[in-house]
Amino acid sequence: MQQVIDYVEDHIKEDIKPEELAKLVGYSPYHFYRIFNNHVGYTIMDYVLKRKLQYALYELVKGEKIIQIALDYGFETHSGFTKAFKKYFGSPPSLYRLHCPLSLPQKIDLLSLRQKKVGGIVMQPKIVQKPAFTIAGKTFESVIENVFYTRDAPAFWDQRISPDESIESTLYEALSPKKHGEYCINLSSVEIDDRFTYLFAVNYDRDVQLPAGLTKLQIPDATYAVFRTPLVEVEQFVSSIKGTWLYILEDWLPQSLYEVDETSYDFEYYDEHCHDWDYEKIYMEIYLPIKERNRE
Repeated sequence: MQQVIDYVEDHIKEDIKPEELAKLVGYSPYHFYRIFNNHVGYTIMDYVLKRKLQYALYELVKGEKIIQIALDYGFETHSGFTKAFKKYFGSPPSLYRLHCPLSLPQKIDLLSLRQKKVGGIVMQPKIVQKPAFTIAGKTFESVIENVFYTRDAPAFWDQRISPDESIESTLYEALSPKKHGEYCINLSSVEIDDRFTYLFAVNYDRDVQLPAGLTKLQIPDATYAVFRTPLVEVEQFVSSIKGTWLYILEDWLPQSLYEVDETSYDFEYYDEHCHDWDYEKIYMEIYLPIKERNRE
């Protein structure tokens, strides 16, 4: 499968046919489609199309004309390219290019992703500028050494928050946020190196009194690299989150043109797409505050 991934990268502007990829690795087309989907988390042509679009986006950011990019990557018309882009990324290329990483999509190492138990391939992040906002929720404390950021103890809610506590429903009833979504964020201070304070929160955006026992926190405005975890079944969810964090810190960040902005918070964000009672496979988002690396 790594051979197939590498071939796609090396021939990204060509007309890539799944039958040729199957032949490349000596599988029947049927067996190849099934194995690729199991290892990568996408059908082969979904994967090829997404990679083409990500490379095309990089050229768009550099100032190339959309119609020329569309033709270079195998789309017959401007509208066909735009339609495909909106389907996979949720917005037209003219808007999304404002939220694109500065560098080319990074090479994919399937063995590394498998060792990290990511559960699939992590696509390029969206870069977003997020204004300051306020959240409120309940804190949980543990004694753990060397935990200063959310990335130091990812998906910690899975171990700390008992389902019997019904924290999620309590927060929605008390605060009535305008948008569904929960934040998991570390509030530890570097001055306290053995105490881990974890906040499970929702948006605090309505004029309601903060109930006793809840903590309010303002997140400063920042630029974030926003990553989606691969689609996985609920049994793999926590390991996928932890593996995605490892991928971000060990693979993506060192090869990118960014560094972590330590003046803001990194956090995990969960919305309805992580509800396993609604979806067969689920995902969440990781927000990493970033700034451009000094290139001198």
